[in-house]
Amino acid sequence: MKTIALTNIGTVVTGDADQPLAQADTVIMAEGKIQKIGDRSLLKEFAVDEIYDVDGMTVTPGLIDSHFHPVLGDYAPRQKTIDYIDSCLHGGVTTMISAGEAHTPGRPTTPAGVKALAILAHLSYAKARPSGVKVHGGAVILEPGLTEKDFAEMAQAGVWLVGEVGLGGVKKPAEAAALVEIAHRYGMVVTMHTGGTSIPGSSTVTAEDVMTVKPDVVAHLNGGPTAVSMTEVEKLISGTGFALEIVQCGNPKVACAALQMINERKDYKRIIMGNDAPSGTGVIPLGILRNICLAAAMADVPPEIAVAMATGNTARVFRLSTGMVKEGLAADLVVLDAPLGSVGEDALAAFAAGDIPGVALVLIDGEVRARKSRNTPPAKRQVKTV
Repeated sequence: MKTIALTNIGTVVTGDADQPLAQADTVIMAEGKIQKIGDRSLLKEFAVDEIYDVDGMTVTPGLIDSHFHPVLGDYAPRQKTIDYIDSCLHGGVTTMISAGEAHTPGRPTTPAGVKALAILAHLSYAKARPSGVKVHGGAVILEPGLTEKDFAEMAQAGVWLVGEVGLGGVKKPAEAAALVEIAHRYGMVVTMHTGGTSIPGSSTVTAEDVMTVKPDVVAHLNGGPTAVSMTEVEKLISGTGFALEIVQCGNPKVACAALQMINERKDYKRIIMGNDAPSGTGVIPLGILRNICLAAAMADVPPEIAVAMATGNTARVFRLSTGMVKEGLAADLVVLDAPLGSVGEDALAAFAAGDIPGVALVLIDGEVRARKSRNTPPAKRQVKTV
């Protein structure tokens, strides 16, 4: 594989909420991983095949969509949309995590069916990554009748995600809690629907329900799309240690209020960000960038911390070897800049002003997957190939 360098970087946003900025202007990538972060002298230390001068722009980890509903491949049947994952790539997203293949036409609801669907989706996306995006598919939707043997078989096949608890036929918190306990024994990460019903057959879920079930992730704290009350939101923030997800296809007022509460508490590592799309709200390729803007511009979260909410925080919760600009992790990176016409001088200032930055370059595993984005406004500066 080629050795690639990004140099002349203006700001490195690490994706680590504890240390969100790095003093560096050069990143070296090889064998799909970040090899070294430092200054321009690294170009003499490594035999570099390709050098990209980013002209003072901002480098962040590839964005992670913590919540989407795929079926198979890069087609969304609910919205009849082709290449929506590729469009998300052009919004800086390099990793997407299924919250359940709920929109599969004729989705099975028997134990054998949901088990088969989860295994199929997991294996399919592991073998064929749309536009190179790391899609973690195969999030089993809990249905009555699932047994420990079923979870053992799914885990053996590689399934490690439980889709939104509440989307399937398992409605009672005690029944869900028993299955979640089994899933945890097999190393699975569990997400739980929170708020009002989202699709026919789903259920309204309260803070008390979530506390009973004990998932890893409180899906769409701000509603998917209907939110719980702010009293319930406060219970989940102050009374639990679960990861709290903010989604684009949710209630914006509750999102802002929740983010302001998190900002006041400085409890930044709890927040992760997703789209909750494709859904009835639609397909939103720039949704994760919009979430970062919402946090930085409307809730006064420092923009570099808001980026961590969409990268490193999510990677930690889902145990992924990406999400931070850190030596040894996957070389999934995005080059961003303030868009033309923005009052911001760089990407972070644009986020703080509420402007979506221009995506100038996206790399996955150290390979360039997108150059000038077809979806964001054009960046003020351009990447130069040296």
